[in-house]
Amino acid sequence: MKKLIVFLFLAISIWACNTKPATTIAAANKELAKMLDAYYEERLQLFPLEATSNGDNRYNDKLYADFTDDYRAKLKTFYSKYASEIDKFKRDDLNSNDKISYDVFKREMQMSLKGLTFKDNLTPLNQFYGRHLDMGQLGSGDGNQPFKTFEDYTHWIQRATAFSVWADSAIVYFRKGMNENYVLPKALVVKIIPQCKDVIVDDVTKSLFWGPMNKIPASFNSNDKTQLTIAYTNLVKNVLNPAYQKLANFFEKEYLPKARTSSGISSNPTGSDYYKYLIEQWTTTNKTPDEIYAKGLEEVKRILGEMEKVKAEVKYNGDLKSFFEFMKNDKQFMPYKTPEEVIAAFKNIQSTIDPNLKKMFGNTPKTRFEIRQTEAFRAASASAEYNQSSEDGTRPGIFYIPIIDATKFNTTSGMESLFLHEAIPGHHYQISLQQENKELPKFRRFSWYGAYGEGWALYCESLGKELGLYTNPYQYMGALGDEIHRAIRLVVDVALHTKNMTREEAIKYMMENEAISEQGATAEIERYMAIPAQALSYKTGALKIKELREKYTTQQGASFSLKAYHDELLKDGCLPLDVLEGKMNDWAKKN
Repeated sequence: MKKLIVFLFLAISIWACNTKPATTIAAANKELAKMLDAYYEERLQLFPLEATSNGDNRYNDKLYADFTDDYRAKLKTFYSKYASEIDKFKRDDLNSNDKISYDVFKREMQMSLKGLTFKDNLTPLNQFYGRHLDMGQLGSGDGNQPFKTFEDYTHWIQRATAFSVWADSAIVYFRKGMNENYVLPKALVVKIIPQCKDVIVDDVTKSLFWGPMNKIPASFNSNDKTQLTIAYTNLVKNVLNPAYQKLANFFEKEYLPKARTSSGISSNPTGSDYYKYLIEQWTTTNKTPDEIYAKGLEEVKRILGEMEKVKAEVKYNGDLKSFFEFMKNDKQFMPYKTPEEVIAAFKNIQSTIDPNLKKMFGNTPKTRFEIRQTEAFRAASASAEYNQSSEDGTRPGIFYIPIIDATKFNTTSGMESLFLHEAIPGHHYQISLQQENKELPKFRRFSWYGAYGEGWALYCESLGKELGLYTNPYQYMGALGDEIHRAIRLVVDVALHTKNMTREEAIKYMMENEAISEQGATAEIERYMAIPAQALSYKTGALKIKELREKYTTQQGASFSLKAYHDELLKDGCLPLDVLEGKMNDWAKKN
């Protein structure tokens, strides 16, 4: 999953690839390009963490409470301005690449303005997403925030100091939500409290935020080191510790008693309309909740049938549920003793698929790639994820694996399919190729649509056998487990938010239909409660990409090239599904 955790409520953007567009830059509309560049530059000023994530370090000292009414008024002015700007261009007069930019940009302005009409700003953070978590990643010294120069260190001090105001503002808006009965579920609030408390330490040198001080470059002189030691000690003791303590106290003593016992967003005022908006935002379709729910039930049934075939292949005697328990608990599937052994196993997967990738992809990224263990402070609540590289390539694309206890890391959890999804050729190929392509406007190079981005990554899981994986039936069972997991999401996400399914009922449904622990199912269901509709994007996008591949295979017969299909699919980056299908149909007509 692209770091979900990248700007979920105001996500806007569309990544790009290595292949040159069908039309040249010279033939492009220069005024449109100028306007799109101006939008991107202005946007980074409004969203400085996005700039940092993209590798643009000009705003590394900034942190805004972008959920406040005053700030949202700025955003409304910003989006309204550019909604008017895009209407000055006539779509029919644009070349094919500019038409894509036009379609994508116009949709983004409309969706962004519509999003501001809802009151999601009354819950500025949750256990899965929020600045209280972002700060830990940024300030640890291992995240997107650079710590190479003295200026880098001072920029972080300025940004981190602003977190105190951010936290105060968040409490104000949570209180507004309490007054309007727009609140988080209790089950999520109890997870936020330890997230805040665990960051607080008496010994500043044991703080998560002391990480950069342990990595001060040798080029720094003694005066610089002394100055930073004093500044960082003050930052942790007098700014960050108090801010996190204030948040913890607020959630524990004031907010938790007012939190709701219901699970779905429909319990909040305008929650039903907000969920429909989120479906449109995340799936880039006009599908109704009931349509998505029905497709989920259909896919769950189909995949369970495939699982039965694997169970028969390994000659397991017992029903599917007991087979799940066998795979979850049998010691043969937990061979690792150290985190290093787990990381090595993922590196071996990479070595296995490498020779076969050339058969499927003509364009591959130049961006460096690494596999790392997820930091301990967030591992308990984290999923495996991919973090994009910096624009200049100094920070590689990183595949993070949470390893709480290596001795309990289960090989049947879908290790091979997980790597295909989060790493190669999933997110790393798609995101890196987009980011490397400097012939596209920056708003497309650094943008995101879950239906395409996560849909592509899930589709990549289906390439396992063609890439030399899934030779072990238990690994294939793990892949089916990952696939059914995404199908189950269609069922439980919709049921939670529109059919009054409870958290407990959703956990039970998930555990009955896939090999997942109660702890794992709980974390997943609580994620869907925290970020409604996001989980629908995976399966929706993957089904569309598979549908198009099957259609063109039938149409083109022996002339169909999977490599050409993949290259074209990635060529113009992350797109809304209707825009994607239109441009792919145009490609197919020419081949």
